[in-house]
Amino acid sequence: MVNRPVILSLQQGLREKAKELGFAAIGFAPATDDPVRAGRLHDWLGEGFHGTMQWMKDRAEVRQGPQSMWPDASSVISLAMSYAPALDPLALEGDAEKARISVYAQGRDYHDVVKKAEKALARWLVAEAEKHGVEVAVKVFVDTAPVMEKPLAAAAGIGWQGKHTNLLNREHGNWLFLGAIYCTLPFEPDTPHEDRCGSCNACQVACPTDAFPEPYRLDARKCISYLTIEHKGPIPHEFREAMGNRIYGCDDCLAVCPWNKFAETASRHRALTPRAELAEPMLSELLALDDAAFREKFSGSPIRRTGRDRFVRNCLIAAGNSGNPDLLTQVEGLRSDPDPVVAEAADWAAQRLREA
Repeated sequence: MVNRPVILSLQQGLREKAKELGFAAIGFAPATDDPVRAGRLHDWLGEGFHGTMQWMKDRAEVRQGPQSMWPDASSVISLAMSYAPALDPLALEGDAEKARISVYAQGRDYHDVVKKAEKALARWLVAEAEKHGVEVAVKVFVDTAPVMEKPLAAAAGIGWQGKHTNLLNREHGNWLFLGAIYCTLPFEPDTPHEDRCGSCNACQVACPTDAFPEPYRLDARKCISYLTIEHKGPIPHEFREAMGNRIYGCDDCLAVCPWNKFAETASRHRALTPRAELAEPMLSELLALDDAAFREKFSGSPIRRTGRDRFVRNCLIAAGNSGNPDLLTQVEGLRSDPDPVVAEAADWAAQRLREA
């Protein structure tokens, strides 16, 4: 049996160390599986709302709770890191020359930034526990394992899942990257956060593709973030015009949330500062990227994971929506691209530009 004063001391130390490492919030939750959370996941998958993200369905049983993945886990340390934007994410809407990249992808790859800080926190915990003669095992996760970060963060009191399904925090809005550390120590759980969306439906109204069949439920197959990042084939025609000039992700439902008025860029981790060339990128420059140039331009960025072909496909949709005749020559050149998905998008964009 671990001494409770030692546990509480370590827990307080974790709160202080997390802040020192650049986390905006930390909370603790039991690692026991929650049948309610598991049921919601299975219902969502059953509706087919995951689209082609087969990896979510393949590991659904492991994803349903911490102890389903790691039976020895006793507590979840939930962590949130702010990437609050300094500029209006909707400012470039309708711009005929520029493209819109989701705020989260304008800086360094959050996987690397968050995991580095999490590993430092985990090392601190192991070292401090050892000083008290306490053994602890930990596992660190950042969006690359079957971990339900958002419901776990809500259970840990960091915030609540809003009607747009993303986590909301009263101090930092919804501009948060989430991570989790599973550990074998029985930390004192924080109180789960209550829902504070009320009657607001701003996020539902803002969605360009009507991807919310109802509040708190997202049909990924209609979501521009899914279509531009996860979806590998041609973009369904029914969503192309609604994409506008969004080429990587979509911030609309996040940007309109009233809780963001409390989010301050001062709380943003310094490593997540946007790169100037990604905040207002020129479509003409992006359309010119071959594979080597794409890899070089997006080195250290989450965008690199998508690959050149999918990215240029998105840029062609934006070009077709731009009505900008100056892009037609570039678009025509891509009609013979070796990738058939890129070539098809170029055909569509060229026809749109000729008609415009």
